[in-house]
Amino acid sequence: MTRTNLITGFLGSGKTTTIRHLLAHKDPTETWAVLVNEFGEVGIDGALMADSGALLKEIPGGCMCCVNGLPMQVGLNTLLRQGKPDRLLIEPTGLGHPKQILDMLTSPVYEPWIDLRATLCLLDPRQLRDEKYVTNENFRDQLAAADIIVANKQDRSDEESLAALRAWRESDAAGRELVLATQGEIDLALLDKPRLNLRELPASAHHAHAPAQRNGLAALSLPGNQRWRRSLNSGQGHHACGWIFDADTVFDTIGILEWARLAPAERVKGVLRIREGLVRINRQGQDFHIETQSAPPPDSRIELITANDTDWNALQSALLKLRLDKSL
Repeated sequence: MTRTNLITGFLGSGKTTTIRHLLAHKDPTETWAVLVNEFGEVGIDGALMADSGALLKEIPGGCMCCVNGLPMQVGLNTLLRQGKPDRLLIEPTGLGHPKQILDMLTSPVYEPWIDLRATLCLLDPRQLRDEKYVTNENFRDQLAAADIIVANKQDRSDEESLAALRAWRESDAAGRELVLATQGEIDLALLDKPRLNLRELPASAHHAHAPAQRNGLAALSLPGNQRWRRSLNSGQGHHACGWIFDADTVFDTIGILEWARLAPAERVKGVLRIREGLVRINRQGQDFHIETQSAPPPDSRIELITANDTDWNALQSALLKLRLDKSL
């Protein structure tokens, strides 16, 4: 049986960073797999974990448990039967609802395959002070379904946010484990905690998507000789726009960082080729984190998510001007 954990959390809470930390510190003799779902079509999270050594399967474009669970079942079955991993981490989209996923993982068909352990929910304590989060059904139910709450981004939390966290725990999470973390750096031992939170959650009233299953790290791919491509997705009051560029496209370093910093979006994630090699971009609100390394990615991908109407064409025009070879 494969030890399995659900890693949930709203947009920008640090799920992918946490999973990258766990993968970097796992027992090297073990095989781990990650089933990752994203709201957008481009597949940024898979690209961020491409060098982790884990088996990866992506379900882009919405919520992995919709369409009678078929997209998730296909990805899950492939990983379990072909990969036979020692550990499976499942990362739903930050806009996803946990009920259908947990129902599927605990169904009789997966009983011989899955040893479901603690569900972890990543939380940015600052979100507890924002009405748009605390009134969001999925935000509340992700926290309600968790066995362990990981209050991430402690380096960004002020005293008011920590006070809100303490008050929320007393009223809504009494008896459940709360872990404080920065940059998703948590103890691997948390993954082997048992699943104790068996409360029944209602299904989401807004649970309606139609994602497509794609294998491996392909997500949105480039057909033929196409050099770049854009994809749009909308649902649950949010809009996503992502771009993918071929391996020969290189971006101006300062320009792409400024474009990502100033883009009118709540969430910006990307893995892009620059002169120096690779830059990883991760922005939530005004929090802007970048990483660089010399080894370039096989292609460049960037995606924005926002709850507001956005002029994607204007953003695209500015993005295309940042390519070092304007003739592409």
